[in-house]
Amino acid sequence: MDERITIEPGKRSGQPCIRGLRTTVWDVLGWLAAGVDEETILADYPELERADFRAVFDYASRRTACFRIKSVDDGEQSSASIHQATLRGRAL
Repeated sequence: MDERITIEPGKRSGQPCIRGLRTTVWDVLGWLAAGVDEETILADYPELERADFRAVFDYASRRTACFRIKSVDDGEQSSASIHQATLRGRAL
């Protein structure tokens, strides 16, 4: 599934996109959260494929699974801030 989700620094501000298109993981998740079904999305965006939805779900689930909030003590960074930087495509 990972090959379906691409991150390019100059495209959509480095957000995770589907197969190099300008459609981001977050676009698709937002449409689904708003109640738009997969069939309607596919009709509106014919460049998308049915398998792209599974890749979006897989990507989002792996990214949120590592999101844990810890208190910040003695200048240590929380897991949340490390995770957020990773989502932006850069390691701390």
